[in-house]
Amino acid sequence: MKLTKLLSDDVVLAELGKRVARRRIDSQLTQAQLAEQAGVGKRTLERFENGESTQMLSVIRIFRVLDLLPHLDRIIPEQGPRPMDLVKLRGKVRRRASSPRGSDRPDTWSRNDET
Repeated sequence: MKLTKLLSDDVVLAELGKRVARRRIDSQLTQAQLAEQAGVGKRTLERFENGESTQMLSVIRIFRVLDLLPHLDRIIPEQGPRPMDLVKLRGKVRRRASSPRGSDRPDTWSRNDET
């Protein structure tokens, strides 16, 4: 099944669980072995493979043991600055996002606005 934005969260979780279970079986690991190597509870792994939600840290640990962690780099690649941003910033690194121009915030601020 191809994962698309049209699928519900539950369907995506179920598909990820199936894929992890298939990878575990192909790696000839039992749930107990994978859970122990990943440092997570067997029940956590069971829930994940059954399409239930689990903590991201547990997913990372499971992916590490199954050698799936490098694939996350393709999902969310590291972003470098765009060339025009480098010119504008002159080598400085941007630290935060700004509001879009014309937002609903007032142009001026006064002490009376705090109350």
